[in-house]
Amino acid sequence: MWHGGFRTDVGDADQIPVRRSGLPRAAATDVIVTWVGHATYVVQIGGLTVLTDPVWSRKIPGVRQRLTPPGVAWSDLPKIDAVVISHNHYDHLDAPTVRRLPKDTAVFVPAKLASWFTRRGFRNVTELDWWESARIGDVTFDFVPAHHWSRRTLWDTCRTLWGGWVLGSGDRRVYFAGDTAYGERFAQIGERHPGIDLALMPVGAYEPRWFMKATHVDPAQAVQACVDVGARRMATMHWGTFVLSGEPLLGPLREAREAWAAHGLDPDDLWDLAVGESRVLR
Repeated sequence: MWHGGFRTDVGDADQIPVRRSGLPRAAATDVIVTWVGHATYVVQIGGLTVLTDPVWSRKIPGVRQRLTPPGVAWSDLPKIDAVVISHNHYDHLDAPTVRRLPKDTAVFVPAKLASWFTRRGFRNVTELDWWESARIGDVTFDFVPAHHWSRRTLWDTCRTLWGGWVLGSGDRRVYFAGDTAYGERFAQIGERHPGIDLALMPVGAYEPRWFMKATHVDPAQAVQACVDVGARRMATMHWGTFVLSGEPLLGPLREAREAWAAHGLDPDDLWDLAVGESRVLR
């Protein structure tokens, strides 16, 4: 990083697609996902509104300010019924955003991370280990493994867990992968949670590979992971918001499309959303 190996040209930032057309309201039987940016999605499922790794801040520690605005204005959000956190890195657990949530919001976190929230006054925090599950109404929250790590300070490396989430309601399942490298866990998730309709997969922050391959998938691996978990559709994330690595800004989108086509998959099932864009799971 000191010698500039993680710097990339941001001259193409104006080409990152942004479509801030507002948040559609879902009926109880609808599943709608809206990409806010980076790993933040608004998932409307089973009558609930769920946020994944919410980051609305303009800047996070250690990197330049975000390239694109949040796809949904905070003021346009309905009541948030639940938040799921994949791990404690600053680009996934953003304290300024968390402070904006009501203290009675249901928060689902990896093992050993609950105290971070309870110290800040949150009263409804559920801490799960891999393969454990919780529920709100008709929606299940299953915490599943990821190939990653955690650290918030210099002294707490891997002191809290990391992972992804499978949100289920009726026969609908949405898999949020969080942050992850490629490995055998994807097939295990597919075996334990058959019938995933949509995988929210990271496709950015993958160059240089000698450094990133242990913690982040590249776009081709993201597509393979989607196949491994048995998801019919894939929605892209973890690109176009913060500059964390060395690939070209639009590389994740281009390479994800190429990998999807190389697998012979239906192009309509690749949801390469613009920032702020929504899709309905039918």
